[in-house]
Amino acid sequence: MPTDSCKTWAVSENKIQVVTREEVMFFDTDCGGVVHNLAYLRMIETCRTRLASKLGMELRQMAETQVFPVLTRTEIDYRRPARLGDWIEITGWLGEVRNARFRCEFEMRREPGNELLVTARQTLALVKMPEGKPLRLDLPGTK
Repeated sequence: MPTDSCKTWAVSENKIQVVTREEVMFFDTDCGGVVHNLAYLRMIETCRTRLASKLGMELRQMAETQVFPVLTRTEIDYRRPARLGDWIEITGWLGEVRNARFRCEFEMRREPGNELLVTARQTLALVKMPEGKPLRLDLPGTK
């Protein structure tokens, strides 16, 4: 396995998606070497940030415009535990897009073997700061 998290981009079936890879480190685990719930969310956050970039929401641009995607909901299903030293592939894609919110969906799989560990869904809204004003979306597929 590579020693760093290699990122690849793909667009398939008209679905914008991002794949990131993470190795489970000591700080991701509890005393039994099992990944704790917050570590999964950190890995999803990395994938979601790369997905936002792919959608044209670059970090520096957000800082300049003060328009940020704000997380409003997270749903996560833990199917199998990841463990210290595992390599995890996190796939994220843009799901449903509405006028003022959008959903990102994720799968986390253990490498090798492609074993499904976690599925997650997050709902976000674009917000203009410092006012905290929600903005209408200008993303592909907006309803």
